[in-house]
Amino acid sequence: MEVGVRVRVLVVNTGSSSLKLSVLTGDGRVEAATTVERWEGRRHLEPLTAFLDGVQVDAVGHRVVHGGPRYVDPAPVDDGLVEYLDSIAHLAPLHNPRAVAGIYAVSEVLPDTPAVACFDTAYHATLPREAHTYGLPREWNARWSLRRYGFHGLSHAYATRRAGELAGAPGARMVSCHLGAGASLAAVRDGVSLDTTMGFTPLAGLVMATRSGDVDPGLLLWLLRHGGVPLDELNEALERRSGLKGLSGTSGDLRDVLAGRADGDEDCALAFDVFVHQLCREIAAMTAAIGGLDVLVMTGGIGEHSPLVRAQVAERLAYLGVAVDAARNEAASGDADVSADGAAVRTVVVTAREDLEIARQVAAQLAAR
Repeated sequence: MEVGVRVRVLVVNTGSSSLKLSVLTGDGRVEAATTVERWEGRRHLEPLTAFLDGVQVDAVGHRVVHGGPRYVDPAPVDDGLVEYLDSIAHLAPLHNPRAVAGIYAVSEVLPDTPAVACFDTAYHATLPREAHTYGLPREWNARWSLRRYGFHGLSHAYATRRAGELAGAPGARMVSCHLGAGASLAAVRDGVSLDTTMGFTPLAGLVMATRSGDVDPGLLLWLLRHGGVPLDELNEALERRSGLKGLSGTSGDLRDVLAGRADGDEDCALAFDVFVHQLCREIAAMTAAIGGLDVLVMTGGIGEHSPLVRAQVAERLAYLGVAVDAARNEAASGDADVSADGAAVRTVVVTAREDLEIARQVAAQLAAR
């Protein structure tokens, strides 16, 4: 994470109900960390003040899911930024308002500490026009800034940089697989994102824990017009009752799906097969976007902890040169190269560390200023 400025950065990551806080030193070491499972918002300062009691902080980095069309780089937190984030809350209604609440809360406790907003969408601002433009009326695209924004950018940025170190190929053609409750892929060449699976919203792309991923828009129109499904119910189903959960009847956690599959549950077996099928199909699509594949990166809860998913992916993408060593794959813990000897494509597992990427971006901002 070293970028020339040795500072302690408070990383603030707000979820739909939680608040994650960590303090990272200039060399990337986590000095302190906590998770407030039920954080009540901007007026709920007690957990924050308790965590920071006796802790030195030189700067603050806020994870913000959506930067809209304006913010394509990390940006200092000021009134204009907060006002803009409020204005685009509809683009990420579950995430951006909580990030703004975190900004307000931290500014109350640390009013004189410089703060930087780091955006998940910013990493994908480099997508070429043909990759981010939808085939919609051009006046719609212009009027409402409709485009493929992409998400999980902080994770993809860190994972591809770390994978380059592990594979000894920093400028390689990589497909980064962030596989967790939310899941997306990024096609990266020379460290630049050129395509991704999520789109205008995080609903697009892969089958996820509770989100549907890609669905024929005509099917959704049919459900509204002929199925009698109310708009709010459709929205709730696509976000919270689809994906692995909807297919398997479980919680949607892959571990529960695999347990059911092992017990002979046909719905769980199908859910797993659909997940892997779509994952492999989209990895191949990302490979086409960058003209080949040198490194396959696995990160996120599933990417890091499911040898079965990694093995299945390698088996189905053997034609691309992907192959994993069975023993290395099963034993992988933390950052690891699990490639088979002689494999044309390196397969590496990277522990998700958005906090390190945020701290790196904050330090770079301070250095530039």
